[in-house]
Amino acid sequence: MAVQSGKDLLIKLDMTGSGGFETVAGLRATRIAFNAQTVDVTTLESAGGWRELLGGAGVRSAQLSGSGVFKDAETDEKARALFFAGDVPDFQVVIPDFGTVTGPFQITAIEYAGEFDGEATYEMSMASAGALSFAPA
Repeated sequence: MAVQSGKDLLIKLDMTGSGGFETVAGLRATRIAFNAQTVDVTTLESAGGWRELLGGAGVRSAQLSGSGVFKDAETDEKARALFFAGDVPDFQVVIPDFGTVTGPFQITAIEYAGEFDGEATYEMSMASAGALSFAPA
C-alpha cells in the first residue's frame, strides 16, 4: 500500500437519515480508533500461569474525532442539532485505500475556540452506538 494523504481520511454524516452522506465541513484533522475489551478467563489451571482470554467476548467500540475551521455550514448546524437531541445517526469514515466504516455514532462533545487574531475552530468527538460495517476499498 502506498503512502496516503491525510486529507483523504473523511468523516461523513448522514444528513437526511436515508444515506445522504456529506463530509463534515471545515475538518482539518480526523481520527478513528477501534477498541475491544478483553474477558480474562485465567485460572489456577492455566498453562504456565499465562493469562487466557475468551475469544469473541467483550465489548467492541469505535471513537471518531475531528478538528478544523468553524464554517457554520449545513453539516455544522446538523451536528449541533444532533448533539443537543442526543440522536445517533449514521456516519461514514472513508479510510483511503482501505475501505469505509459505516454505522451509528453519538456526538459526545463539540468544542468551539478562537483567538482574537485567528480563525474560529471547533473539535468534535463521536462514540459508536451500535454495530459497524466495513466495506473494503
